[in-house]
Amino acid sequence: MNIMRNRLPGIRPKRVRKASVHRNNLRVATFEGIPSTIFQVLLQGQFLTGFLLYLGASSSQIGFVLALTTLVNVAQIGVAFLIQKLPSRKWAMVTFIGLHRVLWAATGLVPFVFPKEHWVTAFIIMYTIAFIANTAGGMLWTSVISDLVPARVRGRYFGIRNTFLNALGSLVMYGGGVVLDRYPGGHGFLILYIVVWIFSVSNIIVFCFYPDVPFEKSEEKEFLPMFKKPLHDKLFMKSTLFLAAWLLLQNLTVPLYSYVMLQLMHINYQTLSLLNVSQTIFMMASFYVWGNLNARYSNKRLLLWTLPIIALSSLMWGMLSILPVLPVLFAAHIMFGLGVGGFNQLAFNFIIGDTPKKERPMYMAMYAALTGLAAFFGPLIGGKIYEWIIRWPEWTQIYGMQVVVGLLMLALALLLGRRILRDE
Repeated sequence: MNIMRNRLPGIRPKRVRKASVHRNNLRVATFEGIPSTIFQVLLQGQFLTGFLLYLGASSSQIGFVLALTTLVNVAQIGVAFLIQKLPSRKWAMVTFIGLHRVLWAATGLVPFVFPKEHWVTAFIIMYTIAFIANTAGGMLWTSVISDLVPARVRGRYFGIRNTFLNALGSLVMYGGGVVLDRYPGGHGFLILYIVVWIFSVSNIIVFCFYPDVPFEKSEEKEFLPMFKKPLHDKLFMKSTLFLAAWLLLQNLTVPLYSYVMLQLMHINYQTLSLLNVSQTIFMMASFYVWGNLNARYSNKRLLLWTLPIIALSSLMWGMLSILPVLPVLFAAHIMFGLGVGGFNQLAFNFIIGDTPKKERPMYMAMYAALTGLAAFFGPLIGGKIYEWIIRWPEWTQIYGMQVVVGLLMLALALLLGRRILRDE
């Protein structure tokens, strides 16, 4: 029987709207962030510091581990050149990110495999190799995602993606803190690492569904001419060197906040999780605000506006001398979330939006290398300073460092930032 004859009069058949390839690609990129966020939240920040303390690490060793992730970014310069030779960015990305996920998750086996006196050394070796792999994987992911997300929807897409993933990260962070408070010591970390293994494997699987988007390669075929492209861009280099100096100061204290609160102030994991969740919630709220402002003002100008906010968050620690501990810590974390949310989003937009598309991998690598070196020496120096002042009055270790660094950041923002991060 002819189907057309059986249609009821006045009723049109529903047309099934097929999702575009573009929309599906963005959906895959968003779903990939779910296992990635769970995996990374449970292995970094307060949980990384807590696990290192459980292994017996000192403040300088903790500072070194926290700094390693940025030091290896220097290798991105070589990766930026090598990806020009790749027939497929996708499978190279999957390979390196897969290595990073497996090796980082494997650090949970350290107490079961190595003698106690070698726990910290074994962790550092495995952690270093994992982040060397991540240097290549992260570079490839940034290159792919910048081609995957069109410029016209980039701000909105990353705002929505970041908000959703940070909300998820907040829940995971709080849950992880509850687990460690209920099951202190090795038992709690074993539970966390079981969850980590589940989501590290699922994350690798989801990465396999990423599209292999076309790659617009550099016009330069040799390493040195390609390397010199960003170096000859004066506006880019001035901004990058300034941001590197800023991150050096910021990282003297911020990565060691968890060390101060856990080791010196004896704050429990659940409270620490609530502090970090409050920071993340306000960071998410700031994405919307900074995103709307970005429609009217340039990336560089808005980056400048974020700097005093971050400096103020560090200065607020000084109020611990006269006010109750928890209100001050919540206020400082909230202020930092507002500032660093804008800083991270705008710095990313600056790299993938304000640079030439064909030369973008080398520009991204140069930015990552310079800011990575600065961010490496920050926690390393900060950890050493905490060792030097261990016999000083307790207030110098709990909030004195933060106040001094906050004043230096504010001076840097007002004296140099206003000249460098201005619209040309």
